[in-house]
Amino acid sequence: MFTKGKFDFVLTVNVALNKPAYQQNQWKPGDDTYDASNAVDGRKSDLTWNGGQCAVSAARELAIWWVNLTSVHNINHITIYFLTGRISGHILTYLGFSLYISNTTDRLQGIQCFKDANFTPDTMPSVFNITCPVHGQYVIYYNERVPGFAYPYGYQRSVEADLCEVEVYGCSIVGKFYGADCCPDVNCLKCHMENGTCVECDPGFQGDRCEQGDVRY
Repeated sequence: MFTKGKFDFVLTVNVALNKPAYQQNQWKPGDDTYDASNAVDGRKSDLTWNGGQCAVSAARELAIWWVNLTSVHNINHITIYFLTGRISGHILTYLGFSLYISNTTDRLQGIQCFKDANFTPDTMPSVFNITCPVHGQYVIYYNERVPGFAYPYGYQRSVEADLCEVEVYGCSIVGKFYGADCCPDVNCLKCHMENGTCVECDPGFQGDRCEQGDVRY
């Protein structure tokens, strides 16, 4: 997939594919039909709850799912395929969800890419896309229902993380975030994948493309 940046084209790949995943409160713990890894196995032809291609959780006050990209990646965007079987009931448990990118499993140590405050049972999409050009190792799906809090109309009292596929598109290169298929600048350690500018240069370089050398530091 190509994303046009300020200076060049950026080639992104699904860096979450077959990476380690975790889900809190799995439906039928130990049954692979509902395992967290189903959401990163590349399969999305059967989005029903017992089709064996979705991570399915039990309804609780807290829903957490994450994927470990195994190293820090330059992320561009995320696509989520939600479970659609018996969708009228499940949609209510997705409302209000958040997405975080972090270097640990602690969402509060990371960046919140998205927080749903507008979806309703009629507008909640079955496939969700969000651009989030940041660096991180863990992509975390989070939702909660705080007892006593007045939620908008349509919100279920409990939440679930029923995710059939989570695709995280970013740079395939690990460590130095430069390359022909990522950032266009040889002296750039980390670049912004939306506008192409460099956000961290090699020591001694600066500028949007790290083109200014011999900088004293």
